[in-house]
Amino acid sequence: MIQLPTQLIRLGAQADSKEAAIRQVAALLADAGRTDPAYVQGMLDREAQVSTYLGSGIAIPHGTPDTRHLIRQTGIAVLQLPGGVDWDGDRARLVVGIAAASDEHLDILRQLTRVLNNPELVERLSTTHDPAEVQAALGAPAVHTPAEAATAPAPSAPVAPALPYTARVTLPNPQGMHARPATRLAQLVKAQGGQLRLAREGEPNSADATRLMEVLALGLKQGTPLVLSSDREALLQAATDAVRSGLGDDLSAAQQPAAPTRREPAWTPQQVRATLEGVPASEGLVSGPVRQFRAQALEVQDAPEDPAQSAAALDRALSAARADLDLTIQDVQARFGAEKAAIFRAHQELLDDTGVLEEAAALMLDGHGAAWAYQQVTAGRIAALERLDDPVLAGRAVDLSDVQRRVLRHLLGLGTEQAMDTGEPFILLAPDLTPSDTARLSLDTLLGFATEVGGPTSHTAIMARGLGVPAVVAAGAGLRDIPDGTPAILDGSSGRLYLDPSPTDLQAAQAQRERLEAVRQAAYQGRMQPGATRDGTHIEVAANVNRAADAQAALDAGAEGVGLMRTEFLFLESDHAPTEAEQEREYRAMAQALGDRTLVIRTLDIGGDKEVPYLGLAHEDNSFLGIRGIRLCFERPDLFLPQLRAIVRVAGDHPNVHVMFPMIATLADLRRAKAMLDDVRAELNVPPIPVGVMIEVPSAALLARELAPEVDFFSVGTNDLTGYTLAMDRLHPLLAAQTDAMHPAVLRLIAVTAEAAQAHGKWVGVCGGAAGEAVGALVLAGLGVRELSVSTPAVATVKAALREYDLAQLQALGREALAQPDAAGVRALAEELLSRTKEMNA
Repeated sequence: MIQLPTQLIRLGAQADSKEAAIRQVAALLADAGRTDPAYVQGMLDREAQVSTYLGSGIAIPHGTPDTRHLIRQTGIAVLQLPGGVDWDGDRARLVVGIAAASDEHLDILRQLTRVLNNPELVERLSTTHDPAEVQAALGAPAVHTPAEAATAPAPSAPVAPALPYTARVTLPNPQGMHARPATRLAQLVKAQGGQLRLAREGEPNSADATRLMEVLALGLKQGTPLVLSSDREALLQAATDAVRSGLGDDLSAAQQPAAPTRREPAWTPQQVRATLEGVPASEGLVSGPVRQFRAQALEVQDAPEDPAQSAAALDRALSAARADLDLTIQDVQARFGAEKAAIFRAHQELLDDTGVLEEAAALMLDGHGAAWAYQQVTAGRIAALERLDDPVLAGRAVDLSDVQRRVLRHLLGLGTEQAMDTGEPFILLAPDLTPSDTARLSLDTLLGFATEVGGPTSHTAIMARGLGVPAVVAAGAGLRDIPDGTPAILDGSSGRLYLDPSPTDLQAAQAQRERLEAVRQAAYQGRMQPGATRDGTHIEVAANVNRAADAQAALDAGAEGVGLMRTEFLFLESDHAPTEAEQEREYRAMAQALGDRTLVIRTLDIGGDKEVPYLGLAHEDNSFLGIRGIRLCFERPDLFLPQLRAIVRVAGDHPNVHVMFPMIATLADLRRAKAMLDDVRAELNVPPIPVGVMIEVPSAALLARELAPEVDFFSVGTNDLTGYTLAMDRLHPLLAAQTDAMHPAVLRLIAVTAEAAQAHGKWVGVCGGAAGEAVGALVLAGLGVRELSVSTPAVATVKAALREYDLAQLQALGREALAQPDAAGVRALAEELLSRTKEMNA
């Protein structure tokens, strides 16, 4: 709140002209140190351009934009003229001089608007002898002495003031500091009172935690080291604890609601006019006519408006938008749950972003209209978000666009947009959809949707999965050329939109949809059956789980154990290296939760795409070929040995514990790691523990015959093995679609590994993404893999797929897959087997 000390209020003054009044009020500001004395000329120049008389006896002289540099501290001064002064034909009795560098002048304008609408209050303020009445009317706290005024804090000094209490914390959120956790943090600060700022460690720029756009603009990713600072020690502790706990986000990457990855379709129509390919956002197969959606264009003119009237209009629009969101939150929570409703709570926080309101107020004080000012400021924020490197954070620009549109509609008198419902089922096509657009879709008629742009992690995609409708994003500009009513089939699993299918294909699509639903239901019903082929060959289906707290959910989904515990998440979710005792507690809790089921604990796998800033690791130009996995453990025994001791202590009490080393590339790597483990076992007097290695680099696969005698099992990491084999980054926008683990080159390395394991009586598992899809599971089982560790939601479907085939069928599939020219050939081969078997079983 702007301070309004008594020295900035002059009661009972006189002025014989408008210029004299302006000079008097400017002198008040200058004498109090708020402005340079030369600022008065800017006030006079502004008055020459447009009158600052508001009405009801109130004028608000202020400077021009090119004199804003003469403002030392945002503030206002009040000159009371009981006898009045001529102001371009009107009579001004209260002259409020404004020096608006930034901050709460919007609130002052709002208060002035309320004063204008109360003639009795205007009369009282024009004649009062008590400055406290003026202070109360303008909503400013009383500061009665010059000394108090001099020490009053400037809320928005160019450099953020140093705060006395600081703490360091590492951001654990898998998707970074996006709108929902930022909203949680802002709400915490507002509830407790006080100031809190965030900054990247070692960087000068910081953000006020209550200003969502400032926080989002920092572009904070998982693992970013943060410095939190506050004026209150209790607030700092509460905020630090909240950030460490994820601010409401699920910190288990394995449990994140993942979008489907692009893959070859399980079903394709035979006769269509055209096929458009995009990125899968929500699974499912539907057919029906398309309908184009284009949001109504909002035309905003830059017409001059009185600042107070602009402020009042913006105030009303923000209140109306907030009321809209209250209704939306209630509706979304009732239909889809609290998690989806949280998206719109974040939108409410964006409405209250004081940084946006301050900049809009500054533009309004320059004479611009409320709609134009708000659009300009928010457009700048949207552009800044779109430029962020992180696609998840950049995707939050859509959320701000959503909020911007909601406010502008009210400013332009257009009101709230109505629900989209044609009365007939349709597939919606759009350039993009905001979360509000998605929430307004009627499930009575909406079959699915496809957008030109967007990403699978956007709030719109999350809403689509919450709606349970198929969705495809990033399908390209070709969508806009499709006429309304065009028959289409939308496959959200493969990311494809088929246009003008034949009547036969439409019937086939409906039949396929019914089959898919039946398959899903049957798989879920049989999730507790053991993983096995139809003829009884056991193939264990385990889960990838990072935290002990998630183990029970995996068991409830049918998992037969944990084939991969990623211990690096203990490090990624902490601002310090977890102690030996902290690690032991987590490993022990996981082992106890599983009972006698296998628990494979992978030792620290840091490097490549997983960075832990507090470890102080040197930057590498190509981290995937540098110090990562076991190489880092060798370089940092201070990290590796405590972890080994924690694992060995738990294994001494729980024989289900296995240990697995990542990024083994040579026989020397394995022997060195085992020697360190054996030293720890001898130190703690614990018998041998089953030991395995990850097969994720080609050299390990090619050395499998030499490695096999010295290990108890192999586990293939298909994600990294595919990337290293094909020399492609699976996250590269142009190459990601080609990094398919079903490529024969990758499969041949897996086959070599399986043959070596079988020759020495050892088992082979797969813990990469290929194990979690039906085609991958069948091919891998045919190559000799006997354990598949998948995400929890995939357990039931993988088990069901295995039960459909005899081992001999899968072995034949594996042999033929190795002879295919590419991944597409392998997938076509597998799909043929799937189709043929289903026909036989029908």
